[in-house]
Amino acid sequence: MFKLNANLGLCGAHRTGKTTLAIALSSHLNIPFVRTTTSQVFADLGLDPAEPMDFRTRLFVQNHVLDAAEQVWQSSATPFVSDRTPIDMIAYTLGDIQGKTEVDFDLLSQYINRCFTSTNQFFQNLAIIQPGIPLVYEEGKAALNAAYIEHINILVIGLCSDSQLKANVFCNLRDAINLEARILNILEYFREV
Repeated sequence: MFKLNANLGLCGAHRTGKTTLAIALSSHLNIPFVRTTTSQVFADLGLDPAEPMDFRTRLFVQNHVLDAAEQVWQSSATPFVSDRTPIDMIAYTLGDIQGKTEVDFDLLSQYINRCFTSTNQFFQNLAIIQPGIPLVYEEGKAALNAAYIEHINILVIGLCSDSQLKANVFCNLRDAINLEARILNILEYFREV
C-alpha cells in the first residue's frame, strides 16, 4: 500500500468537495485529517463569509484564519491531510480586489509572503481540487456563485505556479468529480514524485 511521507494540502475554491475528499484520503492513507476553522473564525468575528467586505476587513479576517490554521497544523501529527491551505487564503484575499478596491499594497504583499512561507512550512504536497461537483447551498459557507468559484479556482492555479512555492503540486482534472477517481488520481501522482 502507498504511504504518504509528507503533509498533503487540498486547495481550491469552496464547494468543490475538498473536505469530503480530505476525509476519504485520510481514511485511505490512515493519516490524520486536519480540519481547519474558516467558518468558525468568521462566526467568532461576527462576520458572514458570503457578505462583501472592504479590503482592510478581508485582510484582518484572513490573518485570523491563517493564525487559527497554523495553530492546528503545528499541533498535528505528521503526515496529515488538510482541506485548506494558505494558498486558498491568498486566493480569497485577491478575489475580493477589483479595479476600484482601495488596497494597502504593502499590507497585501506582507500577507501574501506570510502565506507562501506558511505553505512551505506545513505542506510538501498540494492537490488543486477544481470545480465540477454540483453546487449545494450550506449555511455559513462562502457565496454559492459559480463565477466566483471559478474566479477563485483560476487564482489558486496561478498561485500554485509561483516560484515562491516549494511544494509538489497536482491539479485534479476538472471532469474527475467521482470521489474514488479523485483519490486514485492524487495517489497515483504523489506515488510518482
